[in-house]
Amino acid sequence: MRLVIILLLNLLLMLIYPQFAEAGQVADRLAAYPNWKGKPNISQPNTDLIYPKWMEGTWTATSILREQIAPLAPEIVTPGFEKNKKYLNQAFTFQVRFKPQKLANPSILSLSSLSPKQNLIVADRAFNGENIAKAYLGDNQVLSVKGSADNPNRQITFLADNNQLVSTITGRSQESPNSQEFLTLEITQQLFQRPSSIYLNEVETTTDYHLINPNKVEAKQITAIYLSPEDPDYFKAIDRPVAVYQYDLLLDKITDKEMIN
Repeated sequence: MRLVIILLLNLLLMLIYPQFAEAGQVADRLAAYPNWKGKPNISQPNTDLIYPKWMEGTWTATSILREQIAPLAPEIVTPGFEKNKKYLNQAFTFQVRFKPQKLANPSILSLSSLSPKQNLIVADRAFNGENIAKAYLGDNQVLSVKGSADNPNRQITFLADNNQLVSTITGRSQESPNSQEFLTLEITQQLFQRPSSIYLNEVETTTDYHLINPNKVEAKQITAIYLSPEDPDYFKAIDRPVAVYQYDLLLDKITDKEMIN
């Protein structure tokens, strides 16, 4: 179950937390897949996600795992890697929502096109997080998802049996190569807490969104799992990924009429 939770949080984080970056950094990372030899060098986040205007609205999201790689196998294979093969080419569907919100001090206000008074598009984190978690784990396993009031980069998923998953974004980049493409790269620290144990790792999530038309967005997402220093195999891997997953993501906008029905 732990590995399933990690996979769903990769997707959840993709839908919540991008930011602007040096031009070309994320594109270069995507072009280098699957030959990722280490972690990217990206800055710490200091604001909430700001999405393109075309992401506004409520969407039906479909996530499909297309490929999984264990770069350091057979020496290092993460627990559950083989079990995750059963999710290959399976579609998971859920709703996500992105809405206007006034941000008091967004870090990108240096861009001349923005001002603090504008409504910027952000994710409805609690809504999205709960829907994604329930789609993967089932309604009975997910109690709630809550974001931090003073830190948009931290979120807690409360699970059955007193389990919790605490996710904190520690690095983020974003690029907009053109008006119809949106690239993001994030590093997330994940802490899975059971009553009797704690598991810690880091996840890189790199995503390429494409606007197909006003009612459809397609994306490629790549997530890479890195061991924490507490893991016995950490010094064998250092900053090399031990598992890599590639997803297709499809977003179909839900119209006002469909929402009413």
